[in-house]
Amino acid sequence: MPKRAPNGNGCITQRKDGSWMVKVTTGRDTGTGKPIYKYTYHKSQKEAREHLRQITATIDKGTYQEPSKMTLAVWLDIWLSEYLDAVKPATAYSYKAQVTNHIKPTLGAVKLQKLTPHQVQGLCNKLFRERGLSAKSIKNIHGVLHTALRQALKNGYILSNPADGTTLPRVEKPEIETLPEDKIAAFIEQTKSHKFGTIYFVTLFTGLRQSEALGLTWDCVDFDKGTLLVRRQLVKNKLTSEYTMQTLKNDKPRAVAPARAVMQRIWLHRREQNEQRLQAGELWANPMNLVFTNPTGGHLVHLMVYKHYKRLVAELGIPEMRFHDLRHTYAVNALQSGDDIKTVQVNLGHHTAAFTLDTYGHVTEEMKQASADRMEQFIQAHAG
Repeated sequence: MPKRAPNGNGCITQRKDGSWMVKVTTGRDTGTGKPIYKYTYHKSQKEAREHLRQITATIDKGTYQEPSKMTLAVWLDIWLSEYLDAVKPATAYSYKAQVTNHIKPTLGAVKLQKLTPHQVQGLCNKLFRERGLSAKSIKNIHGVLHTALRQALKNGYILSNPADGTTLPRVEKPEIETLPEDKIAAFIEQTKSHKFGTIYFVTLFTGLRQSEALGLTWDCVDFDKGTLLVRRQLVKNKLTSEYTMQTLKNDKPRAVAPARAVMQRIWLHRREQNEQRLQAGELWANPMNLVFTNPTGGHLVHLMVYKHYKRLVAELGIPEMRFHDLRHTYAVNALQSGDDIKTVQVNLGHHTAAFTLDTYGHVTEEMKQASADRMEQFIQAHAG
């Protein structure tokens, strides 16, 4: 008696039109015992191989579902569990929250292959009109759904992505808030005696994100060259509440050359940390070699640093100032001081100079007008 091919057994063949076909055994007919085959079609051999690997894995785990019977909720569960290995934990957590709280309750019961663009549009309209979510939140939710459906399209489960072409509410750019110029001197003075003062000072004059400042390590501080290498960030896992060192937001380390006053503050901070280490004795433990630590060498807690910052700015009469606004203050002051957009982009760790220009375009427009005014004064002085 011939040996039966196991479920999940598959092959890849190229068709005459150049596309690639994946054929997989997904089960057996209960009446005849004959194998049931699933066929999907792909643009490249690489895509076909990846799909064969993935579908074989789901069959081996017993989680395979026939696409014609699969609901959107079932597919989203598969996507969340099988396709997010490459994203950061915080991103995966956010995706799961969007799916659970917003997508599944409205569209989860719809068959994946029956989902229409109109239903996706209806979801976005409902979130905006009935639930009052912001345009940015809806854009994020739609982005999660679109990404999940794009993978379903790659797998051959659907013929097109029903999230394409959705009309989303317009996202209004928030107005940039910065530390008022007449408060900067007082803010600097406050940082001199504050236990987290060096963090605030460094952030104000480098534009580091809070997680980047708290994740700065001593091996990335070069006093001879006067540079900081920003390559990791200290991040809190929202599921476990544990702090870990992770790659940067755009995964690209960057070297920052701060003003000498910044490096001087960090040098003084190192002396203070050495004194803390001597006082702590055997209790001292700084396994991550962090620049900013608690009195026994442990990492700092984001919320604690933020709360102290809020108290400090409240004393200055500007309680609405966010910690992130220190980053904006750096960017605006750097541009107004004459730094070009590319330099500011690199220092901030933005993906492109276009994004930096879009974010701080109002500053450059003011600079253009100021330049025009100076030129007018020059002309008037020399026109005779």
